[in-house]
Amino acid sequence: MILGVLAAEFLWLTIKAGWPVQVALWRLLPGALMMVALRTALTGADWRWTALALALSFPAHLADLFTGPRPKG
Repeated sequence: MILGVLAAEFLWLTIKAGWPVQVALWRLLPGALMMVALRTALTGADWRWTALALALSFPAHLADLFTGPRPKG
């Protein structure tokens, strides 16, 4: 359900708010991967799936930081 809310937020950001698709994707991807990691941990999945989702969220977060808007000054 939470991933559905993230998908709806992605659509709203790209269609209504006019964000570029790449910026919206990098902004929401780390949180989505952490939600997947939380789900795998709570459902008793193998620990490697949780570790994989968390490991993938870090480079996605770094990509968000590097592609996001820069402060002027």
